Amino acid sequence: MRVLAAMSGGVDSAVAAARAVDAGHDVVGVHLALSRMPGTLRTGSRGCCTIEDSMDAQRAANLIGIPYYVWDFSERFKADVVDDFIAEYSAGRTPNPCMRCNERIKFSALLEKAVSLGFDAVVTGHYASITTDAAGNRELHRAAAWAKDQSYVLGVLTTEQLAYAMFPLGATPSKAEVRAEAAARGFSVASKPDSHDICFIPDGDTRGWLAERVGAETGDILDRTGAKLGEHEGAHAYTVGQRRGLQIGTPAADGKPRFVLEVRPKDNTVVVGPKEALDIAEIAGSRFTWAGLPPLNSHMPFECEVQIRAHADPVPATAVVSTDAAGAEELVVTPHVPLNGVAPGQTAVVYVGTRVLGQCTIDRTVSAVPVEPLLAEARA
Repeated sequence: MRVLAAMSGGVDSAVAAARAVDAGHDVVGVHLALSRMPGTLRTGSRGCCTIEDSMDAQRAANLIGIPYYVWDFSERFKADVVDDFIAEYSAGRTPNPCMRCNERIKFSALLEKAVSLGFDAVVTGHYASITTDAAGNRELHRAAAWAKDQSYVLGVLTTEQLAYAMFPLGATPSKAEVRAEAAARGFSVASKPDSHDICFIPDGDTRGWLAERVGAETGDILDRTGAKLGEHEGAHAYTVGQRRGLQIGTPAADGKPRFVLEVRPKDNTVVVGPKEALDIAEIAGSRFTWAGLPPLNSHMPFECEVQIRAHADPVPATAVVSTDAAGAEELVVTPHVPLNGVAPGQTAVVYVGTRVLGQCTIDRTVSAVPVEPLLAEARA
């Protein structure tokens, strides 16, 4: 096949491109220029898509012996990932920019351009596997090495996108084996650190970065009964599950620490409460997709596992597609054991065994600790 290898400048994408060549495919390498600051350099393992990464990708492409190009997707990245990140935080949600990048850049914008240029598939260095059932339907599965498995961040892929995706590292037992292979091939990136944190906030100061773009407006910090406990200097700086930095002068009645339970941007308030109230009995989202064939009858409850973070353990759950109060369909997931610290804006990926069945962006959560007894106590 004629395939386009997305080369980030890291060891995984370099080895994935080389394996695609070894498999007999006609491979072209491409690096995505996503930053609007082309002079940006990488700092250790912070950041990605920098000039340094572009040069690393080119050196790997030269060693593999494939054509190499740089495509400027910075405007699309700003609109679909960076601006979305700001908008989600402004709305009191906790977004996952890596999910948005995979969804809207690597497997939407990039794939669209690749198909228009006549490529048959897009190759990436993600640790995930694609299998085909007896009827020829493609399925997305976890990688062989669960410690490195990246199927969660690929949960946003649709059936149509899976048809063009290729993940040569999916069956690799460990990252150490990939690094050893890279060294044997002479790649300079063999020992390059993995990138982490948010690529467009390389210094890791998300709070400061948001303050510059969203602005800070003081508001109230409330308990679950609506009583005012203190003030904050900007709701965007708080995330569900946060304990430190609340600056509440009044101690809790039971003497235990309080955590952020909810951020309400409409009235610029932050709700705090006991750790137990972070337990979530139900999550739901109207923005859901299926990665391959959906369940035979998704409107009937079915058993599955749900994962709410890239490195979280999957939790047994029951899921169903139902209709909300406004008449819109939503995917409702009820974990068998309450989830902890889930926030609207996060992505819930649903698995059946090792297969990624689909995902939803969480719109609402239901606490496992109802607030009604607290309100009754407060009134008394």
